[in-house]
Amino acid sequence: MIELVTQNMAPIMFASLVVFLLLGYPVAFSLAANGLLFGLVGIELGLFRPDFLNALPERVFGVMSNETLLAVPFFTFMGLILERSGMAEDLLDTIGQLFGRIRGGLGYAVIFVGALLAATTGVVAASVISMGLISLPIMMRYGYDRRVASGVIAASGTLAQIIPPSLVLIIMADQLGRSVGDMYEGAFLPGLMLAGLYALYIFIVSTLFPKSAPGLPEEAIGFREDNGRRGMTSLAILTLASAAFGWAAISGALARLVMPVAPGFAAAIAPPTMSGADFIVLTMFFGVVFAFAVALVNQATARLFGLRFLSKIAEQVTFVMVPPLFLIFLVLGTIFIGVATPTEGGAMGAVGALVLALLKRRLTFDLTKQAVRATAKLSAFAVFILIGARVFSLTFYGVNGHVWVEHLLTSLPGGEVGFLIFVNLLVFVLAFFLDYFELAFIIIPLLAPVADKLGIDLVWFGVILAVNMQTSFMHPPFGFALFFLRSVAPKHPYHDRLTGQLTAPITTAQIYWGAVPFVIIQLVAVGLVILFPQLVMHYKGSAPAVDPKTIEIQIAPPETPPALDLR
Repeated sequence: MIELVTQNMAPIMFASLVVFLLLGYPVAFSLAANGLLFGLVGIELGLFRPDFLNALPERVFGVMSNETLLAVPFFTFMGLILERSGMAEDLLDTIGQLFGRIRGGLGYAVIFVGALLAATTGVVAASVISMGLISLPIMMRYGYDRRVASGVIAASGTLAQIIPPSLVLIIMADQLGRSVGDMYEGAFLPGLMLAGLYALYIFIVSTLFPKSAPGLPEEAIGFREDNGRRGMTSLAILTLASAAFGWAAISGALARLVMPVAPGFAAAIAPPTMSGADFIVLTMFFGVVFAFAVALVNQATARLFGLRFLSKIAEQVTFVMVPPLFLIFLVLGTIFIGVATPTEGGAMGAVGALVLALLKRRLTFDLTKQAVRATAKLSAFAVFILIGARVFSLTFYGVNGHVWVEHLLTSLPGGEVGFLIFVNLLVFVLAFFLDYFELAFIIIPLLAPVADKLGIDLVWFGVILAVNMQTSFMHPPFGFALFFLRSVAPKHPYHDRLTGQLTAPITTAQIYWGAVPFVIIQLVAVGLVILFPQLVMHYKGSAPAVDPKTIEIQIAPPETPPALDLR
């Protein structure tokens, strides 16, 4: 019996952890207790010496001194401040008006704003609660199917899980031993692709079932011109001009244009060679600067001379879009171009969120205190789980658990493809019971060495798992995004604030069924990232790859010194 336990200590240890978690014990304490308990058992069975556990204090100190994890409280604090700054309300109101007449327009607006909030807050709870409070009553007022409305709000909120600056990507990079900047850049395009898939689903639903996602009635549309027109042509021209200016600034066309008249200025604005996510973010930044300058000039001419060349909707969209897009550059742009580390980018984002809340006159002592308290709770939660995971992994490695996992996964049929399929199925099932912090701290350290041995790029592997782990927020019945939405969705019939009509509540079953199509979409996104690795691998840039096997080092033999004549 003792020999059987000794030979199978690793699987017994892992199974015991699963039992503790299913019994409902806190994850951090389950990990630490299992590590210490089986550490004592391993000493008694002679699997390792007692001084093996002397490495434990150093591991815990390594967690506390990890500078990468400093980005977690910064981004959390930024998201909580932005949630209360009124930015989400302005975005949803304006973008809702922009898409309102289109069938399914409010759904598109929620997805668009969800992606913007994801790229500024990085916190799922903030996005889901904000959009649930603001857009859900409007969607119910104008006859949206409750399953469609609740599903699109919950799913759009989870974009904060994959679109940088995502907290899970910070944890993933730390566990994989890769750069947070590389992980952010690799996840940028898959995040945008996922938002596009959500929009495609709304398009299909609104086309096949028009009553499920109707457009807004004529009387609900605001920001009209004096002649009654919407002014969309003006917005389209401004958008195209801003995109062209941003592209010209980044591609070097602007520098070449001013070279004959101002060569010094042209040399100063000549951009470095870039591609992928950094090109998109910086192009967007220069386009926003151009649009903001045009809107300011339009506002000045209207006040001084009564002359406007932009429509009301174009001016409103510009002023509403500037704060989140500027924050995106402040955080992601500075990271992508190498000006700031992720921790420094998070600090700048937190300061930017405070300034934005101050400009909107929303920054109060109570708001700041609540944000600091919630940030401390989430950060302590993550650090305690990580410390528990360090205790567990020390003993697990001591009983050769990593060897057991490696043999188990490398013996799967199909090689790299079989490994990816098995791992994604495993993570998808575990996501029913564990959230992304727990998955990242428990599962990733076991899978990463095997993936590395199989020659899988760990940034690509991390993004695949991050998209998969996103389903942990949407899984009925334990998805946290569904819980967040349930907390703000009406549970009882109520009278609509605008129309006064009695409105039926949203049931929990409707929220769950609304989430199912988006879970399927997320799994489709996992498959697309696996099939098209370049969606992630662009983070390596356009530099030509060098195969180490083709490198030849030739060392010339030293010349023979002339014979010394001793005569």
